[in-house]
Amino acid sequence: MLTRTDQPERDECAERLRALIAEGGYAPGDRIPPERQLIEMMGITRAGLRRALDFLERDGVIWRHVGKGTFVSYGATDAVTEDAFAGIGNQLSPYRMMRARICVEPAIAREAAVYASREQVARIDAAAKRARAAASWSEYERQDDQFHRAVAEAADNALLLALFDSLNRVRREVAWGAVTRSNARPPRDHSSFAEHDAICAALAAHDADAAFQAMRAHLQSVSSRLFEGI
Repeated sequence: MLTRTDQPERDECAERLRALIAEGGYAPGDRIPPERQLIEMMGITRAGLRRALDFLERDGVIWRHVGKGTFVSYGATDAVTEDAFAGIGNQLSPYRMMRARICVEPAIAREAAVYASREQVARIDAAAKRARAAASWSEYERQDDQFHRAVAEAADNALLLALFDSLNRVRREVAWGAVTRSNARPPRDHSSFAEHDAICAALAAHDADAAFQAMRAHLQSVSSRLFEGI
């Protein structure tokens, strides 16, 4: 149930890395420097850089490919577009934001079931397992973000990925309320765990209809929990 309004999370290292990408002339699809070089360029710790990379990946600014490096996403934005996203987010209620996700993400999951590679399915499954093992709600939310973006990447379509990233960027500007929680971490029977597993199973089986239905059921379940009693 929603009880209060929170502002979107901000991270100083992430904002510095975002500026470095924008000012360095990196275009969508370009690989950015490796971690060691970024640490030297930015004068930050490895932990700070990795937190920044996680944040920008969740924000759709970059994507990472194991063994190949970190790349600028096709959904990366400049300051003008950031303002546009903020304007849209300020006009949306959390309920309408969830309606948009329910319209878009199941269709992306259906495409992912058709085109996902074995490696991509493994990445999605690994994100689901990390979410299940999360020791706090904030860590769960980070892993949940990575799970959903990995599904979008698996659709193998730059336009759909940019659409997902844009949707996700607007989502961060919406004035979300905090959920009343009695535990410091998700309980073992948290319904999203089984829902994530159902999505993974459908993707692994390359069952497009099942992937669509599993993602839709998951988002509807999330929406029901968020707006219970409203």
